[in-house]
Amino acid sequence: MVGLSWKRGENDATLNEAIGIVRAHGEPLPAVDDAEAFGAMFDRFADAKVVLLGEATHGTSEFYRARAAITRRLIERHGFTIVAVEADWPDAAKVDAYVRHRSIPQTEDVAFERFPTWMWRNEEVADFVNWMRDFNRDRPEQERAEFRGLDIYSLNTSIRAVLDYLDRVDSEAAQEARARYGCLSPWQSDPARYGKAVLTGRKRSCDQALLAQLQAMLNNRLDYLKANGREEFFDAVQNAKIVHAAEHYYRIMYEGATESWNLRDRHMFGTLQSLLTNRSHAKVVVWAHNSHIGNASATAMGWQGEFNIGELCRTAYEDRAVLVGFGTDRGTVAAASDWDAPMEIKDVRPARPDSHERIFRDAGLGRFLTDWRASSRLHLRGALSRPRLERAIGVIYRPETELYSHYFEAILPEQFDAFVWFEETKAVTPLTTSHGEGMPETYPFGL
Repeated sequence: MVGLSWKRGENDATLNEAIGIVRAHGEPLPAVDDAEAFGAMFDRFADAKVVLLGEATHGTSEFYRARAAITRRLIERHGFTIVAVEADWPDAAKVDAYVRHRSIPQTEDVAFERFPTWMWRNEEVADFVNWMRDFNRDRPEQERAEFRGLDIYSLNTSIRAVLDYLDRVDSEAAQEARARYGCLSPWQSDPARYGKAVLTGRKRSCDQALLAQLQAMLNNRLDYLKANGREEFFDAVQNAKIVHAAEHYYRIMYEGATESWNLRDRHMFGTLQSLLTNRSHAKVVVWAHNSHIGNASATAMGWQGEFNIGELCRTAYEDRAVLVGFGTDRGTVAAASDWDAPMEIKDVRPARPDSHERIFRDAGLGRFLTDWRASSRLHLRGALSRPRLERAIGVIYRPETELYSHYFEAILPEQFDAFVWFEETKAVTPLTTSHGEGMPETYPFGL
């Protein structure tokens, strides 16, 4: 994942001291199935504007259910209004329409069909989505909690969304948009090929045409708001921003991982800011991988030039942003062996002895929260401030090369404000058609 450059060799006394300090400060958590009691442990974050909830994998049930319990509490008791997830905007928009009891556009697309389908099309997310719908049912529309996507990969779907919107409000502008987006038409189904064609000089960049399209929509803002309302305009502009950002992403992805990573996280942070600006007194919960929501400057990612949402939130919102990491030692996880390969249920190896995870495991508390924000926790911060390895499993898990594929260096108390630990975890349950029985026809996953 990243270079492992620092010299290990932590002595037993230092390691045992860190384990003992974590054991002394760890706060045992209720069972995650007791959503109310579990969520109440996180009331301490109620005054934040942005609470970022991580995950050490994209396929662990406990992480999803814990985030759901925390988020329910923050919405019900503390006025949080937006759930923003590491997912594509148009897919999340279908879920958002469902949870806010809005009309769901009748299209052939269903939410989250693109690899990795299990990341959001799973039983744990479905349960939370249905809770959001029930919560919103009897509330005025302006008070309903939103479900939004932050990611950048929806080039095709976002183009269609912009054109569908303009067809409804301004047919002449829709024709102009089709001409501008036509620059991408040979590559829309495989945008990576577009990036390669630009890199090799076989294709001129579409950047200016896509920027012109976004600007044209913003220039017509007053007319479009009058014609079709604020919500629809906001969605269309966000899709136009995604088209422009995605073109840039696929154009630079061959230049190096750092540039494409930074562009993606900058876009996600920009989307987060747009969501906060779009709603009065907004407070947001973010669901994304630890590698996105932890402060990158405290990790090998940042040391090699990458930044992320967590670092940008820390800079923009200071102590009004709370960064919560999640970790596990062992169990099972839903993951693939390669990109676009089938999902498998894989065994997660126990954490390495030179990792942060091993300290939390050896604390022996099983399931607990560690919060080091208070000045009284300086001893805890000091014990965890040595650079150690941290594990990150995304949609791909390769246990046979785990050290180099899934570990990176990090200083945990600078990366997160708090850490949620589950010693043993299990894989998420992907949705099948049987899970859709009894659901309304508008159910966003198309089951």
